Amino acid sequence: MSAVAAAVLVSVSMVAVPVAEAATKGSSTQKTSNKQAKSAKTEKKTASKPVAKSARVAKSEAGSPRKMVVLKKGKRHVVVAQHAAPVRAAFTPSKPSLGEAMGLRDTDDALALRSSVALVMDQNSNEVLFQKNASAVLPIASITKLMTALVVMDSRLPMDEVLTITEEDRDTEKHSSSRLRFGTQLTRQELLLLALMSSENRAASALGRHYPGGLPAFVQAMNRKARELGMNDSHFVDSSGLSSSNVSSATDLVRMVNAAYRNPTIREYSTQTEHEVNVLGRTQHYVSTNRLVRGGNWEIGLQKTGFISEAGQCLVMQARVQGRTVVMVFLDSAGKLSRFADANRVKEWLEHSPSSPQRGFPSSPNLTQGPGSAHAVLAAQQSRGI
Repeated sequence: MSAVAAAVLVSVSMVAVPVAEAATKGSSTQKTSNKQAKSAKTEKKTASKPVAKSARVAKSEAGSPRKMVVLKKGKRHVVVAQHAAPVRAAFTPSKPSLGEAMGLRDTDDALALRSSVALVMDQNSNEVLFQKNASAVLPIASITKLMTALVVMDSRLPMDEVLTITEEDRDTEKHSSSRLRFGTQLTRQELLLLALMSSENRAASALGRHYPGGLPAFVQAMNRKARELGMNDSHFVDSSGLSSSNVSSATDLVRMVNAAYRNPTIREYSTQTEHEVNVLGRTQHYVSTNRLVRGGNWEIGLQKTGFISEAGQCLVMQARVQGRTVVMVFLDSAGKLSRFADANRVKEWLEHSPSSPQRGFPSSPNLTQGPGSAHAVLAAQQSRGI
């Protein structure tokens, strides 16, 4: 009996071992499955929040490494993430002015001016004191407003008439802003002041619209006035100067400055430093666009500034220097302050140079004279300075 019992126990034990091994393997498989399921859930949650993770990464210092723990096949792995270098925006150069495109900014001159075009003349004798590309025809931007003022004054319309700023005065050319909101009512006198002193575009537009026959008739009057003054290189298409089709030459602009200077109202308004107007119940404070008028040791009798991208920075002035009244024209200056720096440079030169003018005013506005022998060359043919 004992032998039989021993045989039975051995058989049972041999059967129990594989069963136990199977149970152990099943338990291990179940644990592995549970870990994989948890890993899948974790990875799913991690994948569902890429934006949040990116935001956290963006907050860290640029370029610094960062340790991150990720789950892969149920196991934790530590990885080092290196942030990508910051992306810099591509530099887009500004649109060149017409003078720059023509190569006029490469012109050398004795005073090293940054304006492509310059002309300085004795107002009383019409003697040319300094010139640089004086016959080049370029856009003149808000210098146009001097012709606008001449036409307004010639019209003899009542200066106390109240005019209204409307949607028609919106700048659709350059989309510039204005502090004169639609519905603003100001007198013709105030609008002319703002146009000359602060170069207010809507003010200049309203002045043209309220001319008999409207803006088209006003523009015709501007071009007619230019012909009367002998400005044969000049053409106007609006009253504000926002269009690059308003063009002239330095020699023509001297003629326009001289005509404008003969009007005391234009002289006064263009050189006023500041003014306040009521715009729809609110007081608006305006100042001159010419920093030489607002401060400095200048004696300025008339001035006008201008800028659009096609024209560059422009400036015309009548001033008294060393007891001599001179007219200065600067077109297509390279920087915002360069036109004023050029004027100061010319002023300093006049104050320290003997009174020895080059020659008289050219008889033809289409030609400019050189500093040497009596000859004239087309500005378009000048590769370097004259």
